[in-house]
Order: sequence, then structure tokens, then C-alpha cells
Amino acid sequence: MDLNQSITLESAVEKIAASRAEVEKVIVGQKELIDALYMGVLTGGHLLLEGLPGLAKTLSVATVAKTLDVEFQRVQFTPDLLPSDLIGTMIFNPNESVFQTKQGPIFTNLLLADEINRAPAKVQSALLEAMAEKQVTIGETTHKLDSPFLVLATQNPVEQEGTYSLPEAQLDRFMFKVMVGYPTKKEELDILKRVALQGEMSVSSILNKEMIVQCQKMLNQIKFDDALQEYVVNIVWATREPSSFGLDDLSSIIRIGASPRATLSLVKAARAHAFLEGKDFVTVENVKAVAAMVLRHRLILSFEAHAENISSEEVVRDILGAVKL
Repeated sequence: MDLNQSITLESAVEKIAASRAEVEKVIVGQKELIDALYMGVLTGGHLLLEGLPGLAKTLSVATVAKTLDVEFQRVQFTPDLLPSDLIGTMIFNPNESVFQTKQGPIFTNLLLADEINRAPAKVQSALLEAMAEKQVTIGETTHKLDSPFLVLATQNPVEQEGTYSLPEAQLDRFMFKVMVGYPTKKEELDILKRVALQGEMSVSSILNKEMIVQCQKMLNQIKFDDALQEYVVNIVWATREPSSFGLDDLSSIIRIGASPRATLSLVKAARAHAFLEGKDFVTVENVKAVAAMVLRHRLILSFEAHAENISSEEVVRDILGAVKL
């Protein structure tokens, strides 16, 4: 099939499945992570991947990028990184006696911001403009970024030395936050066998930029009925007014609930999840499947919650149990 031609939902799902099969040649397990990466591509939503070092966060992103045939850049975030290292700068051309723009690595389709929480505040501010507005400002000129554009950021837990919590405004710009955990014993044995016996695996490009843009437009055709829309709004409202949904215990647990951006993200994510299943309509199960990834980083819990080791995942689980369609 010519990828530049108009595609159907069925053919798009087949291509994504083929792309995923290529990724699974390299990545063992990590289903939630791979699901989130493809949903991010479909929605144009940014992803934050959190986990300890050595859990294949960077490898997963790089492998997915190889199957997409789009421009890909990786930036290692460090405490001495400057905004100009990321977005670019103005340099003087002595031959023409003019300043010219030298674009940074952010001018790409997929930007891997590796260990994003090691960079200083000025770099985070520069990245926030790109994430929010899909543009960057160099000197006095604003430059639009290419489409698709999304940031795939990795971070180690804040307890790790040399890391800093991201600003709440920036966290809200990430559509998903995925917690990357250890593989199972069986998966780890499979990883060992693959690395020891097969070495580095190559993957093929399955999707291209034009097809990704078409798939993104196709998401708007996924049916999302009125009752389900109200269900999504109620889930988000339960993070702000839990007592209205019989969740009195959460009133002292949640300090700040999710923003309206969470509502929009939940709808987009549920549509993308349905898309990956080959459906042209969203169900309650699609919403529940993505709720934790969309909400976990948008809830600000109280000191009481931290003292009792209550996680945002537990809060989301309680809300999903209480809010009915």
C-alpha cells in the first residue's frame, strides 16, 4: 500500500500492529509502555516515562521511532544544559554581516528528552513553550515546529541523586505518565537469551509521517457518545469534589484535582485506545484502561496522603470504582 494514499481504519490498525511487532523484536514485555507510546503518536500527546535506570525506557522510545520513519532526536538532559542547546540560537555570519538562526535538536518530529528532570528551570521553560504551543522563539522570531511533534521524556524517580521535580504546569502538558517497572522473571530470562544469543536486533520502518498525520485526523471519527462524555467529566470532577461522588475519604487526600486539560486528554486517549483495538467507537473499558496514565501526574496529593503512602494510582482506582456510567 502506498502510505501517501488515503487509508482506512482497518489498514491503519494493521500497519500499527506490524509496527508494534517490529518493536517487540527488541522490547520484551512493557505492554503499557508500548501502548502509551503508540497512543501518544496517534494523539500527538507528550509522554513522561518514569522508572529506575536500566528498564529500557530510552531503548523503547528509540525503537518505536525507528519503525515510524520520522525525524528523531535525542537530547541528554544535564544540569549544565542551556536553552540554546535545545532550541537553537542566533549566530553571526561574518561573510554577510548578519545574524542567522541555528536550529537546535527540538526541530524534529519525535524528541527524546532523556532524564528530563536533571535539567535546570530555564531549559524546562524553553521546552514548555514547544510542548504547549508547538513552536519555539529564537531571538525575536517564532518558529513553528513540524507536524507531528511530540516529546517523549524519561525521568528517574526524584529520590535519585541529582534529580528535580518538574513544575506542575509542565507535568500537565504531558498527556500520559507511564510508570515503568521491573520485568517478570520470565521476561528477564527472555531478555537475557535475546541479548546473549541474538545481539542487537534491527527493525524496519512501517509507518511514515503522512500516515501518522492521517491516523491522527482519523481519531476524530471514533464515536464517543454523550453518556460516555458525561462519564469522563464525572471522573475528572471526582478528583476535585470527591465528596459529591461518595468519596468523602478522598477529600483530605487530594489537595488539587485534575484540570480541564485532563478531560480532553482522557477523551483523546480513550479514542486512541479504541483505535488500537480496531474499533470505531469508545467503550467504558477504553476510558478505564487509560485513566491512570492520564490522571496520575495531574493529581496533587496532600501531606496526609504522602504520610500514609497513598499513591495517585490508588486514588484513581477508587474514583473509577465510585463513578458510574
